[in-house]
Amino acid sequence: MSAPVSAETTTDAPRPRGLQALRDQAAAVPRPWLPGAVGYACLAIGLIDIACAVSPRLRLTRVHTVVGQLPGGTTTLAAAGTLMVGMLLVLLAHALRRRKARAWRAVCVLLPVGAALHLMRWHQFGQAAISLALLAVMLVHRREFYAKADPRTRWRAVLNFVVLGVVSVLLGLVVVSVRWKAELGDPTLFQRLEHVGYGLFGFEGPIDYTSDRIGDLVGYSLGALGLVTALTTAYLALRPEKPEPELTPEDELRVRELLARHGRRDSLGYFALRRDKSVLFSPTGKAAISYRVVSGVMLASGDPVGDVEAWPGAIKVFMATAREHAWAPAVMGCSEVGGEVWTREAGLDALELGDEAIVDTATFSLSGRAMRNVRQMVKRIERNGYSCQVRRVGDLTLDEKRRIGDAAARWRGTDTERGFSMALGRFGDAGDDDCVVVTAHRAPEEGEAAGPGDDLKAVLHFVPWGEDGISLELMRRDREADPGLNELLIVAALQAVGAMGVRRVSLNFAMFRSALARGERIGAGPVLRAWRGLLVFLSRWFQIESLYKFNAKFQPSWEPRFLVYQHTRDLPRIGFAAMQAEAFITLGMPRFGRKRQRQGLMQEPAVQLDKAA
Repeated sequence: MSAPVSAETTTDAPRPRGLQALRDQAAAVPRPWLPGAVGYACLAIGLIDIACAVSPRLRLTRVHTVVGQLPGGTTTLAAAGTLMVGMLLVLLAHALRRRKARAWRAVCVLLPVGAALHLMRWHQFGQAAISLALLAVMLVHRREFYAKADPRTRWRAVLNFVVLGVVSVLLGLVVVSVRWKAELGDPTLFQRLEHVGYGLFGFEGPIDYTSDRIGDLVGYSLGALGLVTALTTAYLALRPEKPEPELTPEDELRVRELLARHGRRDSLGYFALRRDKSVLFSPTGKAAISYRVVSGVMLASGDPVGDVEAWPGAIKVFMATAREHAWAPAVMGCSEVGGEVWTREAGLDALELGDEAIVDTATFSLSGRAMRNVRQMVKRIERNGYSCQVRRVGDLTLDEKRRIGDAAARWRGTDTERGFSMALGRFGDAGDDDCVVVTAHRAPEEGEAAGPGDDLKAVLHFVPWGEDGISLELMRRDREADPGLNELLIVAALQAVGAMGVRRVSLNFAMFRSALARGERIGAGPVLRAWRGLLVFLSRWFQIESLYKFNAKFQPSWEPRFLVYQHTRDLPRIGFAAMQAEAFITLGMPRFGRKRQRQGLMQEPAVQLDKAA
């Protein structure tokens, strides 16, 4: 199946600034492997500098005897300076591999400084020549390093202080320990650690040496380690902070207008309204792509929102932005049509990720042998006193919204709200009145005390999918409630939403569904059976098989969804970023410094869509 895609004109709006320049710049990059090679060379030089500064044996060369002609303080400071340069080169190597312009400028300063220090102290011409050769390569190919900095966060400074602080202590312990022959007395390990601690802050420790030069060398080296930790932490903490990814009120209004005209095409389109995503528009403004940058991956979800003919323009802007920052582009959960457009327009590859379960409410029925288990479970849960209500969110009172939001937060079970590609991340917010909420209730038994809202036992939340569809966003229940409650909620929704004009209901996404389905059939090959066995094993933590079997109960039609990526080598990196975005892996601030997230009311957007329009 192929979508009618044509290049959009740019008469409706001006072309984004710098887009053509980025294209020309990308075309002028002839060696995509070079930044990686330069980055690893920088890392190797940095490690050698650290080793030479830490270990006395690595300093000895044929011309080392002439070093005595230089003042002792000069050579001691040169050793400390080499240690600082080495650590900074190691820290900058990763950014250099990602083509970061600031890292290129910093390394171009550090390499000649490191070469001069090697010549000054040890007369290591080979090490200096390698550093200068790498500098020459970087200067010749300076156009390879064009990427801007990533979005910033203050917690990078905290992480840098902790990690670099631990590394500095360990390196400092090595600096002290390798000079044990020059120590006076027999200091213990605790005294060595105490000496390192004092030295990192520039103070004298409890260990004395037979030679003042060795004492100065150890002191300057420890001071250099502490200075690198302090300077890098201060730089990360004091540099201007860029805003976190966010959907501005103006962008939200434009996306809602696109959804009003083209929202029927993709069941994931409404999730572009998550307010922790940024959005890029095509030059004409007729299409948009929402995304978030996670661990250097520019992660989009679903298909672009808007006119299919305008998708190529939005994709070109997306790819130009990724290229500008050296981010790895990726799309999670796009449709087959979306995957074809992405692969054709951006030269990307696609991998089938799973299937989306879609139920037609006009043909759904509990009758028949295939629905026997669901029918029995629903009747049993109804006999236990449960009932359901299906309503639009706009029909709820403010008090009901608060009770449902607070209950969903209590039942979440984790500190972090999970979801990215198929989750809205809020409930009862202004502008979401067309969402559908299904609640399960059970009246308290005789003699049982109950407060307001205690009868609420489970909730489903659906977002709009055009004019005649809804897409499941949230499924939560009281863990003490009877099993089978989720089946009751979905059946109640499928039976009631038809009266609201809803014909299509998108349920949970089943990852790797086709592999699970084919792997359990007779005649499946050993590779397919092994792949299915691995998925079943991983289902203990990620609910892969359980979601597939749960969705299959309702006899849905299956729509494939794809992962779009640029290079195969990026797949582990993209997978890690996706796990972070979906909050299966949480990095960053410690628990005591993290605000507890909740699924509840959010502030109203500053700009609201005029429904009358």
